[in-house]
Amino acid sequence: MIGENLLGPEPTLLSEEPEVAAALAAGRDPESVVREHPESPAAWAALADRADAEGREIEAYAFARVGYHRGLDALRKAGWRGAGPVPWSHEPNRGVLRALYALRRAAVSIGEQTEVERLTEFLTGADPSAIAAIEAR
Repeated sequence: MIGENLLGPEPTLLSEEPEVAAALAAGRDPESVVREHPESPAAWAALADRADAEGREIEAYAFARVGYHRGLDALRKAGWRGAGPVPWSHEPNRGVLRALYALRRAAVSIGEQTEVERLTEFLTGADPSAIAAIEAR
């Protein structure tokens, strides 16, 4: 059909979270940002990152799991249907992708290999450059 996208679904582009981005960029405690914005995958990813940096593997996993679910909620709200591009280049998508990465990293640390494989597939399907971009941060 004319106008049909033969390459697959259109990229999902999430809305900005300016208050969350500003708070995290200013170095605010991720826990306080989560308390103010519990729907934000970026806030949960930051909290998971901090727990991971402090060696609190189980807490990092739990925080990342919440961020993952908040990310799925945001993606679905934006029209995502379970597959398709979620480009890292679109700044508001980075919170979701970072939450996915944080969950993958935490799954590695607790030996949950099936979850690692599933999340690796999810991340590379969303944006093949996401893992490298996150690791380069």
